Amino acid sequence: MKKKKSFNASKQLQQEAQSSRRVFTRRALLLIATQTGILSLLASRLYKLQITDGDKYIKMAKSNLISKRLLAPPRGSIHDRYGDVVANNKINWRALLIPEEASDFSDVIERFSQLITLDEHDYARIQWAIDHQRRFIPIMLKDFLSWDEMALIEVNSPTLPGVIIDTGTKRVYQTGPLLAHLVGYVAPPNEKDVAANPILALPGIRVGRAGIEKTQDDVLRGTAGDVEVEVDSVGRIITTLGRKESIQGQDIQLTLDLQLQQEVNDLIGEEAASAVVLNCQNGEVMAMVSTPSFDPSLFDSGVSHSQWKAWMSDERNPLMSRTVAGLYPPGSTFKPAVALSALEAKIITENDRVNCPGYYDYGGTRFHCWNKYGHGSLNLHEAIKFSCDVYFYEVARRTGMDAIHRTCQKLGLGVSLPIELTHVKAGLIPTPSWREKRGHHWNVGDTIVSGIGQGFVQVSPLQLATYTARMATGKNINPHLVRARDNVITPEANPDFWPQLDIKPEFLKMARFGMYAVVNDATGSGKKAKINYNGMLLAGKTGTAQVKRVSRAMRESGRFNSANLPWKYRPHALFICFAPYDNPQYAISVIVEHGNAAASVAAPLARDIMLKTLRRDPANKQQRDVTEQKKPEDQEQQQPQPPKDSQDE
Repeated sequence: MKKKKSFNASKQLQQEAQSSRRVFTRRALLLIATQTGILSLLASRLYKLQITDGDKYIKMAKSNLISKRLLAPPRGSIHDRYGDVVANNKINWRALLIPEEASDFSDVIERFSQLITLDEHDYARIQWAIDHQRRFIPIMLKDFLSWDEMALIEVNSPTLPGVIIDTGTKRVYQTGPLLAHLVGYVAPPNEKDVAANPILALPGIRVGRAGIEKTQDDVLRGTAGDVEVEVDSVGRIITTLGRKESIQGQDIQLTLDLQLQQEVNDLIGEEAASAVVLNCQNGEVMAMVSTPSFDPSLFDSGVSHSQWKAWMSDERNPLMSRTVAGLYPPGSTFKPAVALSALEAKIITENDRVNCPGYYDYGGTRFHCWNKYGHGSLNLHEAIKFSCDVYFYEVARRTGMDAIHRTCQKLGLGVSLPIELTHVKAGLIPTPSWREKRGHHWNVGDTIVSGIGQGFVQVSPLQLATYTARMATGKNINPHLVRARDNVITPEANPDFWPQLDIKPEFLKMARFGMYAVVNDATGSGKKAKINYNGMLLAGKTGTAQVKRVSRAMRESGRFNSANLPWKYRPHALFICFAPYDNPQYAISVIVEHGNAAASVAAPLARDIMLKTLRRDPANKQQRDVTEQKKPEDQEQQQPQPPKDSQDE
């Protein structure tokens, strides 16, 4: 019995040993398989690293770095209508810091500042870029480097890891102050710009801040490119591995005639004044001058505190574009608009007469005519010719400001004109509701003084030129400055693009004929603007706009003379005109701030500008003149015959 039990125990032990061997064998096989898989994966990875990508990692093993950098695109250039350059780019040198190649920003910047002076503005700009920009975007350390500064940086490059010398572009304005208010200027982007478009953080990128540079900024800016370079441990470029060129911004061709612009500017001289020359047929701006002006290139590299202070202390405000942002009472240049309003509202006819004794009494207030002796009985034509205040006091009172406002909007007065410029102001043609919204009652007296372009009425020189062009042609043109983008002419250049004005042609004819008499009749109020250039005649309207109220006692004293007032209290001198009378091609507005008398100051100036324009005839000339034929300033030929729009007085 004992022997049998011993046999069974031995057999059980053998079975347990065999089972343990089988488990060990399976585990060993599993471990071997796992180790084999891992070794195979490692072998595959080593093969890729050493054989497939061996060259790449050999370069990296030699402490080299592959760096990809974005390239700022060159800005498009701006030309006049004949291709003369008014704004383009000039190469300049700058120092950049590549963040991903510099481990210690503070140390590098400190070493750099010991070589090249950095001011507080530079430090603030650099710190902002470090805190906000992505590491692959270079940081501008210093722009507009001299040759000696570049050499100093290159010599010390081993101690300036990540600092490189790069080429950039500086915006150059060949015409200087001549076109500053139109072309505008560029400046480095601010934080708001970069937040809206990170590409603007690229060194050398400039954004338009005013004028054409701003309104056409997206077109002019172009598209960024990139370059992949190999650099050593201190950031020096060893070789270029790949490059995708940036795309330069589109070129802009303006409607302006640069030479005419210069001639108009020369005629104005040192006056605080503005002049606009429009093509009546399609709204192209031939010349647009605002004086005084400024040098726009100063904004690219930074305006000094002393220069800014000088601008701000100048009472003539050279930074303001008078043509679009300057607002003035239009004075008597407003009278044709009042006449058209009354005709449209059927308040008057061309034959209705008003008596002028030299003053107009209403509600216990006396409103004076500029002619204290009066004009007697006048119809519409005579009232425009003599610029009678009393006639337009009465006509405005009968018509009402709401009707005058409606017609003025059709003519381009009191509206924001859609020209490609910044800071364009709408001016004001007031109405009773406008006044009441501001907590004041509208009086009939407000309407009366508005009838001669005073009171609350405010317009810009550009509006006056547009108003004149629309009256002259009956076309609903809008002024514009861009003629072509990348040599593609805009549709607005075609005269057929513009619809007819929503004012009856016979009413416009009456206003034009009155303006003809102003200049060409011997007794007209603007006869100093008269021309007869190759049979072409001019029609226009004077305007003298008060900026300081003249009391009744001063008027009746017989000793008042506005020329004796301080400059800032003298009236503005205005003149509007178009020519040729029979086939209007050009419209001009002139405002001489505090010029005093329109007939003796603004009218002759407008005449000279029109003569320059007719001789050059930029609207019908395809190429810039190589030589200019000298002609007498004013060919006074025989007395002209009555024009097509004339009638017996």
